[in-house]
Amino acid sequence: MKISIEQLKSKFPNIDSELLAQIAHEGVVKEIESGQVIIRTGEHLTSAMIVLTGTIKINREGDDGGEFFLYYLKSGQACAMSLSCLRNQEASQVMGLAVENSEILMLPMNKVNEWVRDFLSWQEFVINTYRNRFEEVLEVLDSVAFRSMDERLEFYLKKQLNQQKNNDIPVSHQAIANDLNTSREVISRLLKKMEQRGILALHRNHIEMLIVD
Repeated sequence: MKISIEQLKSKFPNIDSELLAQIAHEGVVKEIESGQVIIRTGEHLTSAMIVLTGTIKINREGDDGGEFFLYYLKSGQACAMSLSCLRNQEASQVMGLAVENSEILMLPMNKVNEWVRDFLSWQEFVINTYRNRFEEVLEVLDSVAFRSMDERLEFYLKKQLNQQKNNDIPVSHQAIANDLNTSREVISRLLKKMEQRGILALHRNHIEMLIVD
């Protein structure tokens, strides 16, 4: 499926018209179902990926099969890891999972590298992508290095809440434990304490936030 220049203009107002025309010509829109993996650790990518609609979760996978949540990609955002891997012809070091039905704009590797050379607006888009994702990763690292597990859990829930249109977070205790690289029992105990403090209400496979900072 192709995308029109008008659709691209609404998503990327800072990219010049000549480049938008090339992106519309070269890009292919791929529909991704919720729960589908779009980037696998160790995979050699052939296209850069920009989220048009929906949300993609980026995780780091350990050698033991564990996962660690890094950040979300939303509408208008690109995967910095895919851009870096394409530029350096390296295998992906992260896993990308659609958390809802999404549309991804796929851009061929050779064109992505040409545009960095030929268009200042694309250079700025790539640099901003690296900077924004780097800041998000630093935020997660700060959480791990300087916060207790209950503080990390609160930080995680706030990040999850930012993806929602209401105060309901559709996530299980096991999924949280996987993302924070801890046990389900620890997460369940901490969530129960937060419920007792009136911060949230626990339901089956979803959490209702009652107090939002």
